[in-house]
Amino acid sequence: MKKLQLIALLMVFVIPACNSRRQADASPDFSSFFRVATGKPVTLVLACYKTSMRAGHSETTRLRVSAADSIDREIMDAAIPFRISVNGDAGLRNSGGSSPVLISSSDTLTVWESVLTNGICEFILTAGNTPGKFKVEVSADGIWPASHEIHLLPAGFQLLQPAALPLPPSPHVYPKMIGADISFLPQLEDEGMKFYDDGIEKDAVELLKNHGFNYIRLRIFVSPEHTKGYSPGKGYCGFEQTLAMAKRVKDAGLNLLLNFHYSDYWADPQQQYKPAVWEGQDTETLAASLKDYTRSVLLSLKDQGTLPQMVQVGNEINHGMVWPDGHISNPDNLAKLLKAGVEACREADSSIQVMMHLALGGQTEEAVFWFDNMIARGVEFDLLSSLARHSGRSAAHHERAGPTLRQRCERSGIQCFQKGNTRHGIRFARRQGTGSLHMGATQYVEKTFRRPGQCTG
Repeated sequence: MKKLQLIALLMVFVIPACNSRRQADASPDFSSFFRVATGKPVTLVLACYKTSMRAGHSETTRLRVSAADSIDREIMDAAIPFRISVNGDAGLRNSGGSSPVLISSSDTLTVWESVLTNGICEFILTAGNTPGKFKVEVSADGIWPASHEIHLLPAGFQLLQPAALPLPPSPHVYPKMIGADISFLPQLEDEGMKFYDDGIEKDAVELLKNHGFNYIRLRIFVSPEHTKGYSPGKGYCGFEQTLAMAKRVKDAGLNLLLNFHYSDYWADPQQQYKPAVWEGQDTETLAASLKDYTRSVLLSLKDQGTLPQMVQVGNEINHGMVWPDGHISNPDNLAKLLKAGVEACREADSSIQVMMHLALGGQTEEAVFWFDNMIARGVEFDLLSSLARHSGRSAAHHERAGPTLRQRCERSGIQCFQKGNTRHGIRFARRQGTGSLHMGATQYVEKTFRRPGQCTG
């Protein structure tokens, strides 16, 4: 049987080799993967190039609206009337400077209308004076809407710039990462799912290894069994299950990447809920709790011989983590929490490579803003991962964003990952990628295996 082909990946790490000799910037044209000349629109797409802005400074960001078909390809001849709404303190104008057509306006919601021309419509959004969160949404009759949440930071947010080369060079990721997040596997197995290779039932972890995978990522929640947690009453992706899964990974001879969510539930740019057991703690106590928890998990893994090679201190943390204390609007607090997590990793074992994980693929200015402000506040780490969610459409944005962010990493001795959601193939940023990670290799079975559970390829 042929090797498992990584053609239908959903989430991909792309790891530019930041400390190696720079390669030529020329890249092949992948536009055919994420664009199509014509087609049936299924959903609107909204790209927002900054989702963190300071209130009271008239900061702006570009919005790009398009339409996509059923496999997320932008339709370049789409001509669809649509509405765009803002439910907060912000202004909107067309990219050329004129005002869009106003439909309605109130103290809490403003709605305009426009139309896609040659498949695209662009706007400029200007931040207002009121700190907080608001939503921008685009909608049209008969197809799915799209939205972004914008975080307006206090006007007094202190912008800091790091000193030159504040960190020693980080070690390279070697061998090249071909990885998969299989955190859903125990739940799927409990539901009776089985995996086959040429008609022979196989253990899913061994199957992935046999077809070239060398890294497995596991996420861990603090108390997923909590009533408001990820897995009420069952505890999937909790401490005990992580120990068991780590043993399966290491017994198969695979490397382990552990992803701390620091929450009882999913942590992402829209939600970073504080774990129930940490409620009521002040920032100093919270940092100590986070450090103790991180170190305890890692030492338990070390004691059973399953120490991870790599650790994510938080998940998609461009708006911070462990809210409200660690929200990006409180950068000193966020830095304190991140440093607590990094210190726990270093104390557990100095060989662990520490990663910061953002959801800012293509949002170069905001990624640099986050990077500069955390480095300047003393946060040190080995790897920076930037995730783009919008499937193949993110590929072009990655190509434009990669060099700027990569240069920032190079000056600080950090390796720069780019992680993109692509259904159409592995994308290596400007041919400098040294690895990839498939998100949901066992959950999204149809993307990796032939039904009913057989390997593709």
